[in-house]
Order: sequence, then C-alpha cells, then structure tokens
Amino acid sequence: MKEIQFDRIKDAVAKLCIDANCLLGDDIVQAFKDGVKTEESPAGKDILNQLLDNEQIARKEMMPICQDTGWAVVWLKLGSGVRVQGGELYEAIQQGVAKGYTDGYLRKSIVEDPLRRKNTGNNTPAIIYTDIVPGDGLELTVQPKGGGSENMS
Repeated sequence: MKEIQFDRIKDAVAKLCIDANCLLGDDIVQAFKDGVKTEESPAGKDILNQLLDNEQIARKEMMPICQDTGWAVVWLKLGSGVRVQGGELYEAIQQGVAKGYTDGYLRKSIVEDPLRRKNTGNNTPAIIYTDIVPGDGLELTVQPKGGGSENMS
C-alpha cells in the first residue's frame, strides 16, 4: 500500500487551482496564433491578438485569464493501492481548493445555500469526480468551470 501525505495532496490541488486559472495550455496558445494567420476578419484578428496579449499578462503576473474562475471541478484517479496519511482524501482536496482560491486571489463564487446566496468565501465545496483504478497512483486534474449567467441569477 502506497501512502501519500494529506498536505502533499492539499498543496498540489491548491497549485492546480491557480495554474488552471492563470496558464493556458501551449496547444491553445498555438491555436490562437494559427488563428491570427488564417482569420480573414480584421475584428477577428484583433480579438485573437487580444486573447494572446491577455494570456501573456496572465502568465507573467500569475493572474486569472478570466474574471470568472468558476467552480473547481476535480477529476480524481485513485489507485486501489493508495492510502492517504494524515487525513481524508476529500478533505485534502477541499482544503486545497480553499487554499488555491484564497492564495491565488481567485474569485470565490460558490454559495453555501442556493436560496440564501451566502458565499462560502473560499470556493468550496469543489465538485469531485472519482475513478478507482488499479495500482498505487493518484492523478488529480483541476478544471475551473465558469458560472456564466448563473453568477447573476
């Protein structure tokens, strides 16, 4: 049985929350660059160039690419031979989300109760999708899911 420390998971989730909101993948950046070359519309080229400028600023300053940093959706592949040492796995993830959204100055938009609309102040609880897989590995992916019009409803 492989043991993984609670704090290691919490810190990894916090970093993933920040990185997912501040860094675009190289494939997406390249797609924007390719789009600038092939886009026929001047307005379209301008928008793509603005997206590229925004990406560079976000990467350099480690600021969110978009103001809507959304819900934290965590995709978890948990090896059946893994045990968390020092706490519970889901609690490590929730604390990591809270740390990432707080330390990364990401907008907290999750409410405790949909009727009272009181903000949790740390963007928890995260949505966690879990797959139990063979082995002794733990794979975490964080996907910020923007709220869109829900933010104002």
